[in-house]
Order: sequence, then C-alpha cells, then structure tokens
Amino acid sequence: MKRNTYSAKEFAIILKEMMERSEREIRESKLQELMNKHFAASSVPKGIHCLSLRLTDEYSSNAHARRQLPSPELLPLLSDNSYYHFILSTDNILAASVVVTSAVHSSLAPEKIVFHVITDKKTYAGMHSWFALNPISPATIEVKGVHQFDWLTRDNVPVLEAVENHNSIRNYYHGNHISGSNPGDNTTPRSFASRLQARSPKYISLLNHIRIYLPELFPNLDKAVFLDDDVVIQRDLFPLWEIDLNGKVNGAVETCKGEDSWVMSKRFRNYFNFSHPLVSENLDPNECAWAYGMNVFDFRAWRNTNIRETYHEWLKENLRSNLTLWKLGTLPPALIAFRGHVQPIEPSWHMLGLGYQKDTNIDNIKKAAKQETSQPEFEYNSSNDSYSGT
Repeated sequence: MKRNTYSAKEFAIILKEMMERSEREIRESKLQELMNKHFAASSVPKGIHCLSLRLTDEYSSNAHARRQLPSPELLPLLSDNSYYHFILSTDNILAASVVVTSAVHSSLAPEKIVFHVITDKKTYAGMHSWFALNPISPATIEVKGVHQFDWLTRDNVPVLEAVENHNSIRNYYHGNHISGSNPGDNTTPRSFASRLQARSPKYISLLNHIRIYLPELFPNLDKAVFLDDDVVIQRDLFPLWEIDLNGKVNGAVETCKGEDSWVMSKRFRNYFNFSHPLVSENLDPNECAWAYGMNVFDFRAWRNTNIRETYHEWLKENLRSNLTLWKLGTLPPALIAFRGHVQPIEPSWHMLGLGYQKDTNIDNIKKAAKQETSQPEFEYNSSNDSYSGT
C-alpha cells in the first residue's frame, strides 16, 4: 500500500477483490471435489465387481452354487404365515448379506425367519451363489430374480414402461450429470452434491418400485417386514409382528418428529412442488412424512385398498407434468398412495440417517433395532425448480 501510494479506499477495494477471487477458487475446488466423490461413489468398486463376477462364474460351474434355495423340504415355509417373513429388494450382494446376517444373528428364534431376497436378472446368479455357498442357518433364504415372477408383466405394471421410455426421465437420469446439475454462481456445495445424488438411475429401477407390488408377488402371505439394503439390525425384530396396526396397511416410523433437523423434520413440503396446483389442491404441506425402509406391511388389509392404483395414477400425472410434481424416488408417490393407511410405530425400531445426522445420540444408536444409512432428502425449491439437499 505504501509502495504504490494507494489510498485506504483503493487498498480496501483491491483487498476485497483478492478475497472474492480466493473464495471463488475455494468454491470451485469444493465443487470439483464433490464431482470426483460422486463419480467414485457411483462406480462399482473393483473388489465388489469382481466378487459378483466370480460368484456368477461359480453359478455356471459349481453345482453347489446352483442348489435349490431353499431346499425342497423347506419350500412350504415360504408361504407359512406362522413364520416371520422379511422381504429385501437389492442388486448389492454384500449389502444383502449384511442385512440377512444381522437379522438372523440378532434374532431370539432364527429358525422362524424366512428371508425373501429379490434381485434383478443380471445379479441373480451371483446373489443365488452367495447364499447357496454361504448358508445362514437356521433361517430359510429364498432368492428370486424379478424375471421369475410371473405377475411382473408389462400388462400389470404399464407405468414402469412409461417411466423407462419417457425422454425427460432418460435425459435426467442417464444424461450428462455434469451439465444437468448446472452449478451456478449461487449454488452451494451441499445443494450441488444433492443434485448429483438425485440423478442416480436407481430411482427409476424396478427394484426400487417393486415394494408397491408386494401383495401380488407374495399372494399367500398375510404380513411381512420390508427392509432396505442399507441397514444393520441389532435387535430381535419379532415384536414388530405384535404391533397393532389398527387396521392400517403400513407400520412405519414418522420422520417429522425428532431432534435432528436434517433427518427427522420431513413433511410433505420437503418432497413435493406445492407451487403446482395439482399438488397444492390435493396435499397438505405440513403432513408428516414417514420412512420407506423398514415397514411392517399387512397384506390382508392392503389387498382391500386401491394403493397400487393411486401410486400408478400419480406417477402418470408426474410424467404428464414433465416431472414438475416431484423429481425423484419412490417415496413421494408412496406418501400419497398410503395416505390414511399408515400406523406410526415407535422410532427406536428404525434409526435413520446414521452417518450424516448432525446430532447423533449414542444412546439412541444402542437402543435402535435397525440402523440405516439413508439417502439424503431433498427440499423442493419452486422458485428455481430445484432441490436443495439435507
């Protein structure tokens, strides 16, 4: 300043420009870091990819890997309602193993557990090999590919064909993730990370939507517990079957009541675009949301409702509106379809957000029956038609 005889005002302007330039460089570095993390997280780690390939090879060359699951004498248990039935839908072999193993090891009567593992066609051989070669006794394990369910035809699920073929959806989920995310000058690193996360093709996967068809896929079952594949179970889950659902279809943990503002403050306004008249006229922005990752389903009550039809109708409306009602996931249409059919259950059954909760309580973790590393939630911003992540 002295050498160049700047005035105090000129020096302040120069210093401000230097600080702003440094802040821009830091922000660009953070966005680049998030981009690299996104690509790393979206890729299949070499070890896991090789595991799936090795297991698939085992299926074709090893008779033990192809043995019937479950063994013929245990087939009647698959529809025996005196047993405790769990349903898991995933294409991640190791994740499935963690869920099943933790559930069996935490159970007081593991011989009464029946796990129905649903996977896609490309993963079926590897998934079957894993559980055939690594039996988790004394539980009963069934592995089925979506291609093995006779009910899952285009005639029964026409909306999925529309989802898969819709140009806007294909561009959104399978297009250029970098250009589509559009990190503008006002984009925060957190919102940018959420935009990248929101573009995962899993949101239009049949495995993600399949939970809405469970009563038809398991016509002989009266009740089951559906589990996501990103969970660890540390307590016996049998008491879930004793919960009185009061005639409701879905026993779930509400996500609008809790200490953590990131995870446990979710209402309909977090998922829907209430500037759209169809949404504002039919939904309440303050209605409490619930978790779609550990659900007690009463199939008998479900079969007497129009939940599946409502789900399809709203998916079609969202397609017709060019994805302006909501932009991703199976939870928004499920929140609508299950309205009036949800029985809140004790939050300790299902602890969400482990790994990104701001205020993680160790005592709550120890008491929780099920711990979940859930996907981030998204706040809809109608002013710029975007989501900000929490």
